[in-house]
Amino acid sequence: MRFSGYRHQGGSGFVFGRFMAGRYILFAFGAVMFVALSSYRASADVAADTQAGDTRYGLFNLLDSRSAYGQGVFPEPFLVDDSDGEMNEARLDWFHAEEPDQGSDVVTAEVEKGFGPLTLELEVPYELDHSLNIDPATGQGTHSYTQGFDNINPGARCPIYQFVSKDGFIDNSVGAAIEVGIPTNSPVSKNTEVVPKIFDDLKIGQHFTIQTIEGYSQLFGGGDDGNLETFEYGFVFGYSIEHEQLPLPGVDELIPVFELQGGTELNKDQPGHNSLLGNIAFRLNMDSIGPVQPRIGVGYVFPIDQGAREDFRWGIYTSLVFEY
Repeated sequence: MRFSGYRHQGGSGFVFGRFMAGRYILFAFGAVMFVALSSYRASADVAADTQAGDTRYGLFNLLDSRSAYGQGVFPEPFLVDDSDGEMNEARLDWFHAEEPDQGSDVVTAEVEKGFGPLTLELEVPYELDHSLNIDPATGQGTHSYTQGFDNINPGARCPIYQFVSKDGFIDNSVGAAIEVGIPTNSPVSKNTEVVPKIFDDLKIGQHFTIQTIEGYSQLFGGGDDGNLETFEYGFVFGYSIEHEQLPLPGVDELIPVFELQGGTELNKDQPGHNSLLGNIAFRLNMDSIGPVQPRIGVGYVFPIDQGAREDFRWGIYTSLVFEY
């Protein structure tokens, strides 16, 4: 998942761990690519079939050319991984989290490229953590810092089934994705992470959208986090307000967003331990500048359960997206 503050991974990787990670990667990536290539090859005939009244295409005709998937209808999430299709997109995010005596900053650069229904992405995050340590004997405080590139995350996603009602009021896409975290051996990145995921993008009417994503994360390698398994989940609720409804200067669309992002540990020392975050945010899809459309986002992040409150008390998320 996108948020990675306070998540330290210790120890070096084992050969067996790397071998098992490779098997997971090949299987999950192969499954996504098989569906994507089957759909991409069939997409060449979509226009002709649509004119003839047949909108189904792809593997076993499970996709629908009328779907809003990949058309910019779903807002780019903040905490939660993106699940919509993207053709050409660049993104820069900054997340700042605070709690008494410590804090974290994570800056993430991302690019996405689409090939038919398949979207490939690459995330490169840099993390800086700081803390204040008080000597109980003297009462003196010293600041300590930990920083470095976090896991580099290539990923792929593709819809596998779409349903669109006759009037277009209900538009639903279900898909599969894979994300791989490649460690950089920095102080904040020691373990390989593999996350196969499923997602559901639902549009209801002209304005309301719900994005749901669930993933199974496994860390491979040594240290305290080695072989940790986590069930990750996220929900993104958006409501688009077009310029005709709210004529803000230079703004094509305003989208209020509410997110829920969580994770439940499945093994190790705290099986069942959950951490749930909330985010109240908005995106401004600005007027295009030539072929580029800037999309600005700001969100206030807060912990919902005790597990999240153990990490931080509040956070600010800013996001700048360029679609071109």
